[in-house]
Amino acid sequence: MRAPCEYISRLVIPAIRALVAAYLVKEYKLSQVEIAKKLEVTQPAISYYLHSKRGKQALELLKSDERVMKLVKELAEHLRSNERSSTFQKFICEICVYIRSSDDLFSEIMSLMDRRMSR
Repeated sequence: MRAPCEYISRLVIPAIRALVAAYLVKEYKLSQVEIAKKLEVTQPAISYYLHSKRGKQALELLKSDERVMKLVKELAEHLRSNERSSTFQKFICEICVYIRSSDDLFSEIMSLMDRRMSR
């Protein structure tokens, strides 16, 4: 069995970045370059997130969870107002703790990862 952090790092973090990037584009019209700086990734990575080429597997699952989306919006607000992404870790940890405490949500994440790894 894989460690819970492996599920989070491979599926959840890319999906969160994709959700944050989409929110920052939609709500604040930030450019991909601006978002990349805030998330400390490359502009091409942001393009992949926005076109669902990264984070796609867990994206719909996380979108359907109100608590996760609330945290994603809070994270986007913090990133918009601050140049540094030091709060990213705090929000990732909070989302991770929430997912791990939600048996149904974490089971679905694990299933996604297991299907992905068995290909």
